[in-house]
Amino acid sequence: MVQTTQDTGSRPVLPLAPGRPPADSAGRLRSWLRRHPRILTPLRRLMLDMSPYLPGLAQLVARLSARRWGPSPQAYRRWVEEHDTPGPAALAGMVRTALAMPDPPLISVVMPVYNTPEPLLRAAIASVRAQAYPHWEMCIADDASPAPHVQAVLAEAAASDARIRTVRRSCNGHISAASNTALELARGEFVALMDHDDLLPPQALFVVARQIRAHPETDLFFSDEDKVDGEGRRYDPYFKPGWNPELLLGQNLVSHLGVYRRELLNRLGGLREGLEGSQDWDLALRSVAAAGVERVRHIPAILYHWRQGAEATSFSEGALERCAAAGRKALAEHLEQNGAHGAEVVPQGDLPGWPRIRHAMPRPRPMASLILALPAAPEGVEALLPLLEMGGHAPAELLLIWPAGKGQPAPAGTDPRLRLLPGPPAAGRAALLNAAAAQARGEVLVLLEPGVEPAREDWLSELVAQAARPEIGAVGAMLLGPGRRIRHAGYVLDGETPARPWPLLGQAVEDDRGYIGQLRLPRDVSAVSGACLAVRKASFEAVGGLAPLPCWSDVDLCLKLRAAGLRVIWTPFSRLWQRQEDDMADRAARAEALSWLRARWGGRLAQEGFFSPLLPLREGEPSILAAPRAMAGAG
Repeated sequence: MVQTTQDTGSRPVLPLAPGRPPADSAGRLRSWLRRHPRILTPLRRLMLDMSPYLPGLAQLVARLSARRWGPSPQAYRRWVEEHDTPGPAALAGMVRTALAMPDPPLISVVMPVYNTPEPLLRAAIASVRAQAYPHWEMCIADDASPAPHVQAVLAEAAASDARIRTVRRSCNGHISAASNTALELARGEFVALMDHDDLLPPQALFVVARQIRAHPETDLFFSDEDKVDGEGRRYDPYFKPGWNPELLLGQNLVSHLGVYRRELLNRLGGLREGLEGSQDWDLALRSVAAAGVERVRHIPAILYHWRQGAEATSFSEGALERCAAAGRKALAEHLEQNGAHGAEVVPQGDLPGWPRIRHAMPRPRPMASLILALPAAPEGVEALLPLLEMGGHAPAELLLIWPAGKGQPAPAGTDPRLRLLPGPPAAGRAALLNAAAAQARGEVLVLLEPGVEPAREDWLSELVAQAARPEIGAVGAMLLGPGRRIRHAGYVLDGETPARPWPLLGQAVEDDRGYIGQLRLPRDVSAVSGACLAVRKASFEAVGGLAPLPCWSDVDLCLKLRAAGLRVIWTPFSRLWQRQEDDMADRAARAEALSWLRARWGGRLAQEGFFSPLLPLREGEPSILAAPRAMAGAG
């Protein structure tokens, strides 16, 4: 038996736990290391230095030392108590406001039921009856439950509240069919989808109703959510970004709480059978395609409690592989029906429940022009050829450009893919890249910084396939530093710097999932790093190329592309090493560039649309904000 001894000196004692399972002991070790940074910091540095020689070591140190993704459980509990638990006076005020609301929207809460344990079914119904907003109806379809208590509970609920209407199906048809049966009862202008054992907080429908009246053109609303355990404790919040069409292709961003215009659901024929487990994701995809992205709106508030680990499990908890397969099918059909012909949806290798979309390459395959701006003439080019050889894409060319008069280049050899271009004398990086882009032969430009090297063999093919999509303006890659630590996963706009790296990166390494999977899924971002940025040449020229700035010209380019109606995305499936630190201008030059950007973009620099408005952008802010930040766009 392992003994632990208590040291009365200043040296901390490692808490060994006899008889504990390995996972529990690992968790205790991780917690202990976080409490003793004097040991953790040099240990992390040593392990990261050794990681190039010992595969997997970087992942180990990240799992031992990285902070939790998103807010800590303690911070979330405190935020719930202080900012998300309306008291009796606040709820009474909501009731008065709702009763005085002219033409209040009727919201139909649609809920399919099957063999729900009695306490959970009663709690779900009670959470709707406790709503501060009185203009609702509850439409419940019993999917031929064999348990006798289900009908008894539903009959009792309907008898006690005329707003509750129920129907019993003659045979079991599963969740899609049962949801459609409940939907047939609905009379409301909008429909909120609810599972049979989940909970709505008492302010949920009031918040939704105010959004409906404030944005009458919207057809689909979706809110933030959290989970609730068998003891009713709230945890694991998902503070969602604004509308993010690329992220919706990787996860069901809408559920929960999803609130749909009933006319839209009727037009779509309700939920599709045969996709059980991902039927709500399929519905969200079809609804967005039918309504248009301008009619989708995010509500930055926790309006749904998803029950986990109780006596009853949701379909998606109990049949994960079947749900994942249904999700891939729904996603593939959505892509095909919306112009992404030939796209392949496959499981991610180490995360088989997560999808990866391999977009089809246009025919003929577009040429990619890799452009590298150098401070002086290259002394050798052999070390740069892996950019082409490991790209997994042809045709491609590599253009090297530098200010004329700064050295003589070494012979380039006979490789026709390599072109050496002396640029304008004394030109900065932006001017050099613009000059090379004008001479590029490719339809897709890939702007690179010195010190960037491939980390995966298909890095270029992923960028080209994404950049070739007609709705995409720019694509950024995952950039890795020492120890495979993620250096770049997109930029957020904070109005000060003007853009900063994706928050919540912490000590994330290459294969980490990040907050709710956001480091393993492509997503829309405000801007991406010019250290590796792919853009169609036609789009680059249409917006005037790069502004002649000493820094942040990549941010300006992304803002111009988005202003032109194109999207900017980041993909984790293109990975490169960034061997050098970002080449940042001196303080005076940064101040000049920031002044120029503020004059051009104004308040737009402070409107971050793709990161949760309830999570902090800057150091020193609370881990969860008391009220949402202003966001860009309708989403």
